[in-house]
Amino acid sequence: MHRFWPFLTLIMLILGLSLGTDSFLRPENLTSVIRQTAVINIMALGMTVIMVAGGIDLSVGSMMALSGLLGCLVMQNGGGAGAGIAAGVAAGLVLGTLNGLGVSRLRINPFIVTLGAMGIYRGLALIASDGLPVQNLPAGFSFLGEGRLLGAPFVLWVLVACAAGVHILLERTRMGRYAFAIGSNPEAAYYAGVPVAFHTTAVYAVGGLLVGLAGMIESSRLMTGQPTAGQGYELQAIAAVVIGGGSLRGGEGSVIGTLTGAFIMGLLANGSDLLGISPYLQQAIIGAVIVLAVFADEWRKRAAAQRPGRSEP
Repeated sequence: MHRFWPFLTLIMLILGLSLGTDSFLRPENLTSVIRQTAVINIMALGMTVIMVAGGIDLSVGSMMALSGLLGCLVMQNGGGAGAGIAAGVAAGLVLGTLNGLGVSRLRINPFIVTLGAMGIYRGLALIASDGLPVQNLPAGFSFLGEGRLLGAPFVLWVLVACAAGVHILLERTRMGRYAFAIGSNPEAAYYAGVPVAFHTTAVYAVGGLLVGLAGMIESSRLMTGQPTAGQGYELQAIAAVVIGGGSLRGGEGSVIGTLTGAFIMGLLANGSDLLGISPYLQQAIIGAVIVLAVFADEWRKRAAAQRPGRSEP
């Protein structure tokens, strides 16, 4: 039943906004919602893989900025749009792998590793750009974030492809099974023969790859590489996973749940804009939603532990 609540919340939010404002159901507004939420959705998919394995990544906002900036620098210095996108995605993969190595090989708490990485990556982005946006990008680059394919925003097709890939990874591959095992009980997974260090690094690498792609989409929408981009995005990505049924303790999470959670966050922001609600209040709402989602998850687990035949952990 707890997995049904995010979908019910999304439906109620859509109905409420449809009745509360005439602008919500207009095609241009729905297209804007898709484009605005695509970046968070893709980042949240990567966060899902990480949190399923019992980790967390607080550096995704800074990583997105640095990856997007590096991709834009490649294009500014003569590389085409394809080369720039490839460079940005590769940068995200490398940065995510570094985070994973810090967690798995140095055995440092993922909160500490990624908190430090958040400052390092943001600083590197500011150093590489002298604090200024990277401009003069190829005109064709805008298609990634603003183009249309078969009547739908191109980023929607990219999101669908990413969602399908992550779903297959989690549900149909050995890496996905190992991620759930590590998140549920890393010691038991280790004694069962799971290469815990390798797969812990791998999930952070996957998360970084998706963050790199999200960074290039964000840069394409703005047609600039912004060293300050992505501030606060880590909070929204984590919130999307938790709202969608993922657990901060690991071992739980799904693609459809994360997408639902991300669209809830996107609709909250879009609805707040349409209704004239202050953006400062939006941040408070996001924080409150995270607390409520975590409380609901903890309450459900305690209730399950107190059922007959089970003991309190």
